[in-house]
Amino acid sequence: MKRKSCLGMLLVTFLAASCVAGDTHVRRDAVECAPRNGLPNFLAKVDAGKSVKIAYLGGSITAAPGWRVQSREWFQKQYPDAQFEEIHAAIGGTGSDLGVFRLQNDVLRHQPDMMFVEFAVNDGGTSPVQIHQAMEGIVRQTWKANPDIDICFVYTLTEAMLKDLAAGKMQQSASAMEELADHYQIPSIHFGVKVNELHEAGELVFKAPKPENIADVKPMVFSSDGVHPHVETGHRLYTETIARSWPAIRKASGQTEPHELVEPLREDNWEHAKQVPITERMLHGEWRKLDAADSLAKRFNKNFPEMYQAMKPDASLKFTLDGTAAAVFHLLGPDGCEVQIRVDDQAPSSRRSIDGYCTYHRMSKLSLASGLPLGVHRFEVTVTPTQLDKREILFESKRAYFDENPKRYEDHTWYIGSLLVIGDVVEDEVSE
Repeated sequence: MKRKSCLGMLLVTFLAASCVAGDTHVRRDAVECAPRNGLPNFLAKVDAGKSVKIAYLGGSITAAPGWRVQSREWFQKQYPDAQFEEIHAAIGGTGSDLGVFRLQNDVLRHQPDMMFVEFAVNDGGTSPVQIHQAMEGIVRQTWKANPDIDICFVYTLTEAMLKDLAAGKMQQSASAMEELADHYQIPSIHFGVKVNELHEAGELVFKAPKPENIADVKPMVFSSDGVHPHVETGHRLYTETIARSWPAIRKASGQTEPHELVEPLREDNWEHAKQVPITERMLHGEWRKLDAADSLAKRFNKNFPEMYQAMKPDASLKFTLDGTAAAVFHLLGPDGCEVQIRVDDQAPSSRRSIDGYCTYHRMSKLSLASGLPLGVHRFEVTVTPTQLDKREILFESKRAYFDENPKRYEDHTWYIGSLLVIGDVVEDEVSE
């Protein structure tokens, strides 16, 4: 897509490139909408009354039946002759470092016309370098698959991020994403600018118990936990921000043409990240493949078409990778365990498939290694016999769940769905 040229844009691009080169990242000015090159391909289809698919790639804020549902309904009202289909590709508690691996399975194979990408909250503690690697991988994978897909970055916020916004700046994660948005001329919308404005004016309380008749309470209560907006208030503000930004995005949208895949911002971006099925020949020891009728299998079937459960300690997953990074897409839960990770001849390390939030099962990424020298690497992940003190692992606010039903935490097992790799799994892996 052709670039819009002006002195201000050149200056922003120069500053962004300088930040990347020096590995120092400045906070961007808090702007509600940066339309850049807009969403011309998407708009051309809806203006023509065609059927379109909107993908929503993100974390728990997008997974909730809030701005995702509300924005789709808003689009339908704005363009009644078009038909809007939603691709729900949000997973709670996960960031762009998982999103880039599951992009093909969860989004691209469904052939979207436009994609919202929402990871600013879950990437809040992530380094700008890794944000660039993962988010640039998402952009480049998408436009390699179909250069007609339009992309829009959206930035949500937590209570802790209000400090930056109050100072007129975006939080670190959004600032890092803006550097990529500049480079690829992707429009972005910051959902937090209006939220902060209302908070500063005393018209919004960011964190408080949810009141009855919440839609009528003044000042507005945004959330109960400082992160997840209430559908009636916080999510409604997010949707209104899209509506408010739409005229600028429309104005910036030029003629329809494929997006230009320019030179990467980072050569080490993760555009080759992918999700790979686990095969039975990779599994050693006692495992079972969950039946489709199993409650966990049914619950996670969308993201885990196949799921394996380790039945005893010493059950292991072994594979060989010709590449630079590997992880396992797995479940965290009350019946989680400890696993030992071995990579090549390096000293082993231990991780858990349970954390402080585990009052239920949820999907997560178990990173095995990244940034490895390009070449062949051997991985082995083994369930240990360690009996974890799970009550102590849980956050104090969650320990009542353990006390009420300790039997839920008795088992020590591991559920795995797929491999997440940058490179290729060597297919000649043979069971011992």
